[in-house]
Amino acid sequence: MLIRKPLVVACMALAPMVHAQESGNWKGEAELGVLVTSGNSEETKVNGRLGLIHETDTWRNSGDFSSKYTEAEDQTTAEEYKAALEADYKFDDQQYWFVRGSWEDDRFSGYDFESTLTTGYGNRVWQSGDRSFLDLSAGAGYRYNKLKQVDVDTGRDVEEEAIARLAGQFDYGLSETSLFRQKLSTEIGLDDNNTITQSETSLQSTIVNSLSMKVAFRVKHVSDAPEGSDKTDTETSLSLLYGF
Repeated sequence: MLIRKPLVVACMALAPMVHAQESGNWKGEAELGVLVTSGNSEETKVNGRLGLIHETDTWRNSGDFSSKYTEAEDQTTAEEYKAALEADYKFDDQQYWFVRGSWEDDRFSGYDFESTLTTGYGNRVWQSGDRSFLDLSAGAGYRYNKLKQVDVDTGRDVEEEAIARLAGQFDYGLSETSLFRQKLSTEIGLDDNNTITQSETSLQSTIVNSLSMKVAFRVKHVSDAPEGSDKTDTETSLSLLYGF
């Protein structure tokens, strides 16, 4: 059945939400977008995401897990899984030290998987109320990516190098029921100079209680993409978001 696999992917991405909500120590958001077309062209698109955060006086721990699946005319055209974990040690209300790990498996990217581990300094340089703030961070770490095919120039099927990471997040509460969010990060290779930049621009508006509608535009650019892969990927999504 055309929609069976996408729904399984979404359920796997969102299943931890139930445990997180019952624990009482976490807050977060679950996101799900499904688009099914039929007739002359049959296509199914599913986006699932789970974001969790736990904060104390000295620590802020967060996790972000997402999946994407697209099937057109019984052929898979997109399949992607991402996970990112971060622990921030807060020196005060503004400054913090972070440790971050990420993993990505994009079937059509030219990589078997991409992974990074970074650490560095962050600062909440501006905040207004509970919903509007600007976070900036800078750090360094290590990248380990597994290629699907051996690189003809190096004769290797892995990319390993030290990286510098720059990132920012800007949240702005347009009203009590709407929020604008901009995320931007770049990871610069210090050996092979491969730079990976990602951006997400989103706008969400409350429908009722904890349920919101979200529209987002995402861009990923790889300066030295694997052979046969595009350097730039873009995605526009419309989804429902549940906050808890």
